[in-house]
Amino acid sequence: MGPVSGIVLYVIIWFLCFFVALPMRLRTQGDSGSVVPGTHSGAPEVHHLKRKAIIVSVVALVIWAIVATIILSGWITMDDIDVFRPTRWD
Repeated sequence: MGPVSGIVLYVIIWFLCFFVALPMRLRTQGDSGSVVPGTHSGAPEVHHLKRKAIIVSVVALVIWAIVATIILSGWITMDDIDVFRPTRWD
């Protein structure tokens, strides 16, 4: 795995983790009972994006390290997960 593919892998893992973390501990305007005129009641009252981004960055780094170790060590290769490769029954 080269440096660019490592960065791309980290970015993909980061976004997946971020989209999972977005709805966690979310308090909407409808929950608090103070809906700002012109907004939906499901809009977040306080979103805490900076804190979530920092936490997600650390979690994504740990997940990336595990995945990169598996890829670089060769424990799992493309031959192991290639379901469309024809198999020979010799």
